[in-house]
Amino acid sequence: MDYILLFFTGLIAMMLGTLAGGGGLITMPAMLLMGIPIHSVIGANKISTTFSSFTTFLTVLLKKQITLRESWWILPISLTAGTLGGLTATHIAEATLYKLAIVLLIGAFFTSFLSKADFAGEATLQPSKTGVAGLIGIGLYDGLFGPGQGTLLLYLFNQLRISYMRSIGFVRLASFSSGLGAAISFIAMGKIIWPFAIALVLGSLSGAQIGVRIAEKLNPKYVKILLRVVIIGLIIQLIVKAILK
Repeated sequence: MDYILLFFTGLIAMMLGTLAGGGGLITMPAMLLMGIPIHSVIGANKISTTFSSFTTFLTVLLKKQITLRESWWILPISLTAGTLGGLTATHIAEATLYKLAIVLLIGAFFTSFLSKADFAGEATLQPSKTGVAGLIGIGLYDGLFGPGQGTLLLYLFNQLRISYMRSIGFVRLASFSSGLGAAISFIAMGKIIWPFAIALVLGSLSGAQIGVRIAEKLNPKYVKILLRVVIIGLIIQLIVKAILK
């Protein structure tokens, strides 16, 4: 029964995660309620994110909405940052991780009102100070903890004037890269409970493909609203968890 629950948890979470990030809003509490240790929960999420993100990136790439020429540099930056974050995670108190997540998400929420970008940009993605610094910071955070990482990345690419569907492709490549680095770290530290992780992966793969097909039909003007709703949900959930700890 637990495995079936994890499959559908992964499916719903990655469908939401593909559209607006915030898949951890669903997977984290569900797995913690099952009594799975926090670091095993994070590790399983990194593995499922790695697999599902790569399939989504391939889908967008094969549709020729993005190219390898403009996206290749995301991989080494996010991979390195995610690995460092994962290696550091077990040395940081859980309460500190919650506080960090809350601060980042509140910052992203208020920044969204300052930015005039609306996912309708047609810019070509190129390495820039904002892009590189953003990928490093978010990659480190993804390896450390991760809730809201996809949402933060969508905000980053929106700031870089990248259209919504193209942003999804780049976000999934960055998520794959940082998730792979973090997953390797958690595997090396023996934190993975494999039957739970595999069930979550299978659900996430299905959810990612459903999400990317919904995204193709979603009007960009509604994306910011969806992102803000997801961020508010994440902030409330994290504050409640921090209080209950």
